[in-house]
Amino acid sequence: MASMERKQGICSPFIQRRNTVRKTSAEIVSEARQSLRVQSTQRPFTPRDGHRQLFGKSFVRADRDNRPPSTFSLHAQHFDAPDSRPGSGTRLSPLDHKPNLPVTCDAQDPFKAFPRPPTDPLEVKRGLPRARARFLRAGSLTTLSPVEGHMDERLNPGPRQKQPSAKGLPSTDHSEVRSGPHKPGPRRTASERIKQPGIRPTECGAGRGTELRNGDTTTSTEEDSESLVWNNTIAPLLRQLESVAAGSNEGSVDHLCDLCEGLHGTLAGSDMLGRRCKRRSGILRTLFRLIDLNSAQLNLHIAKLCLALCISGNNLLNICKLSFQISRSESNDILFHNNSIIDSFLGVLSNEDVSSSGEALLYCVGTLKFLSGNNAILRLLLEKNCIGVAQNLIQRLCTAEDTNFTIAGHILVQLTATLRNLADHPDSRPVFISFSILSELDVVLRHHRRDPDICTNVSRIYSKLSSYSECRLALAQTPDCYQLFLELLSIHHQKQTNCTLNKDLVVRFLFTLGNLTAKSDDARQQLFQCEGCMDMLLQLYVTYQRRDDSAHPQKGPPSPSGPQASAVSVQEDEDVLVKLVRVLANMCIHPAVGPALATNTPCIQLLMETLELKSVQESEELLVNVAATINNLSFYQEESSVLRRSQLTISKLMLKLLLSSSMDAMLEATRVYGNLSQSKDVRDFIMQNKVHQFVVTLLDSKSTEMCFSACGVLTNLTLDPPNRLSLSEEGAAAKLVDCLRDFGAGDWQLAGQVCQALWNMIGGGSEKLLDTQERASLLEILTTYLDEEEAPKWIENEDMRDYHRACWELEFLPVAQKVMKMLQPPDRTA
Repeated sequence: MASMERKQGICSPFIQRRNTVRKTSAEIVSEARQSLRVQSTQRPFTPRDGHRQLFGKSFVRADRDNRPPSTFSLHAQHFDAPDSRPGSGTRLSPLDHKPNLPVTCDAQDPFKAFPRPPTDPLEVKRGLPRARARFLRAGSLTTLSPVEGHMDERLNPGPRQKQPSAKGLPSTDHSEVRSGPHKPGPRRTASERIKQPGIRPTECGAGRGTELRNGDTTTSTEEDSESLVWNNTIAPLLRQLESVAAGSNEGSVDHLCDLCEGLHGTLAGSDMLGRRCKRRSGILRTLFRLIDLNSAQLNLHIAKLCLALCISGNNLLNICKLSFQISRSESNDILFHNNSIIDSFLGVLSNEDVSSSGEALLYCVGTLKFLSGNNAILRLLLEKNCIGVAQNLIQRLCTAEDTNFTIAGHILVQLTATLRNLADHPDSRPVFISFSILSELDVVLRHHRRDPDICTNVSRIYSKLSSYSECRLALAQTPDCYQLFLELLSIHHQKQTNCTLNKDLVVRFLFTLGNLTAKSDDARQQLFQCEGCMDMLLQLYVTYQRRDDSAHPQKGPPSPSGPQASAVSVQEDEDVLVKLVRVLANMCIHPAVGPALATNTPCIQLLMETLELKSVQESEELLVNVAATINNLSFYQEESSVLRRSQLTISKLMLKLLLSSSMDAMLEATRVYGNLSQSKDVRDFIMQNKVHQFVVTLLDSKSTEMCFSACGVLTNLTLDPPNRLSLSEEGAAAKLVDCLRDFGAGDWQLAGQVCQALWNMIGGGSEKLLDTQERASLLEILTTYLDEEEAPKWIENEDMRDYHRACWELEFLPVAQKVMKMLQPPDRTA
């Protein structure tokens, strides 16, 4: 009988059960309450950057002096003279002579033919400055030569259509050009040239006469239609824009915005957006001049229209910088929300090339980064497929040539920060998965593994998304992600140990690893089997373990922020330890990993050192995680276990947790005692140091988990007959009966553990430890609970009834029947 008692006594929740007869039910039970505990922790907090900058103060890019600025001055003079085709980017010097260029005609594109030079020497003389202007350095628009805006009248002879002259607008009558020699009029001033909304004839425009000579009536009809729209609608709108801008007053900005919207609508309705409008340069000139009015609302309308006209080169860069400049002020977010320009930004990201428009892409993505901090715009970005656009851009950036590696890195800093904000929205998670963003970011990390800014942003995305099962699965399926994370921890741990950004990166990758290993046995094993896994984790443990102040002497002059900065640094180090220890606790749940860690002397020593150096009051979460790890490791009681040889030392260290005011610390310490108390030496330590008295009081807790753990300790303590009387004197038997009555019907595992403790305490002839009233109460409770038809029905949640029935059959029924049989008086009639 005694041997049976001992066997039943150690069959507690802290000993692994092997029941091959009812394997299915046992698996159901073990899923709900394991002796090996998965540790959870809070996701690292990422404070919001109050200053909207490309690279905030926390960024540590190596090329700090050469990185693009967040602040700059931008005016109309910074824009290039518009042309019908993008510039080559090469500045040419003006020619000193008039070359004799042969007139050639491309058979496939007759519009590329050069126009014949005028025969009139005066025309040649007057045309030279205009020809040279295209090769002069782009500068202030005030230096550009005026260009007539009604070339159709010259190319299409017919009745002259004289437009009423407006201030600053030239007459459309070109009779003076077609007449004989004449005296040229006075030279126009720079300000008059600015106000002239004409456009320069481009190659396509200059070839219009050739078109007509070739008899292309279709193209001629289209140009006539465009000229009609231009003369009747667009030109008047441009004149209005200039007129309203010239008489700027309080209400003129709204009027100008309306005019820009009208102009945009007219161009769209006439299919003249993009580069399809032959006179787009005239439109752009007018728009660029309005930028100097310095209105965020107006400039945003100008930016949208310029992007719709497919600007390129320096003009594209400046428009992106202009939009970036507007987005830096949070008060302007409403302007972006009420404007469809976000579609234009996404178009730029989709179509522009990194090699030719890298800096423009940088400021465009930077704008979206700022805007994604606004919840309303964040939702808008999701609806407009920003994540899909980001995926496409990531792929192009990761395949960029080496010469563009630096600018690609700058763009990725902004793009990953944008994705970090998007990851906050719950609706983004399915989109992240459908576009394989997690695996794309893995590629980013491999290409830019030494860039702390990119790696930190990606670690923030992973730490957010890995809290959700579907994202964990997607990340776990990324090949070699565990090895990559360990490599990144090694690289950035070695680079700057005291850097705050470095700690942000380390703590988030550890948090992600903790999430991955929380629910997956495969993840636990894969991580442990990575090359150098334990060496890396223990190296981090040593680095961030604050042994004492003398071990970390302060070098150089004291920090201006003094003790406050030091306290923040200590807290950051401790947060790293919290996440790291959680990874260890989760890893050792695996049946192959746990025994290996239990024999790892440096690992056990570091855990014990943390218990010794830290206080519950200052480091509660860390000590709770350490206790949970030790509890999991104490499950493996092999002879080679380092923890088994140190169990008395650990029992002493657990006292500070058990006697603290933290319920979480008490609970974990009780669980550790439940496993360690399998040892006779530990049981003696518990009784000699009056720990059993505290454990008995825990039965009064309203927490079922606390009662369950306390019952586990009592189950082992009652293995020794001398302890039974001591426990009874503390009222343990009565409290166990109360616990069974209060919680048993809702938790059959707890009910079974209470019966196990009672069996060990009063069995084998010790039933006299229960008084008459306690015995009657216990009989009544057991009689009710052993009703096979009724007991499992008490669970209101129908989804949990199968689980509770399995617990009732496996955990409660066998031991409850034994206790019931012991309490019932013998049948004298038999």
